[in-house]
Amino acid sequence: MELQLISAKIHEIRGQKVILDYDLAALYGIETRTLNQAVKRNTSRFPIDFMFQITDKEWFEMISQIVISSQRKRKKSSGPLAFTEHGVTMLASVLRSEIAIKMNISIVRAFVAMRKSIIDIREISDQLSLLREKIGNHDVQLNEIYTAIENLLDNNSNQKSWDSRERIGFKG
Repeated sequence: MELQLISAKIHEIRGQKVILDYDLAALYGIETRTLNQAVKRNTSRFPIDFMFQITDKEWFEMISQIVISSQRKRKKSSGPLAFTEHGVTMLASVLRSEIAIKMNISIVRAFVAMRKSIIDIREISDQLSLLREKIGNHDVQLNEIYTAIENLLDNNSNQKSWDSRERIGFKG
């Protein structure tokens, strides 16, 4: 159940799976302001591939696509911070509470489970593509076999029966 709860908070932004700052704060049981202050005090630990700020356009698109109840928690002037899997892991070293460490383990597991299911879906999709190719080829081959059989049947029907054929050879 915990993995499902966390997985629901993982979004795809800029081609990366991320969790937004207010969702992380709720999971860690702290205020968003507290989480963001801890990150600001340790900015060198959060390069762009660990964390980035969502643009106004991205934020607006998220709000319009998904019902985000925490819009009221955020200042209208800035979008939330988005943490990648690596950024979430780095938060464990910044937020040192027991709750943060335990939740961090669960969050990393949710990222790993999501990545595994994406890989599984890709493998299934590849297998379906191979099956479609084989089935498509089978249809062509079966049609050729049916045509050859029909031609043989037509040729045989045009041949004279054995009894009515013209005799050749020694007649006695």
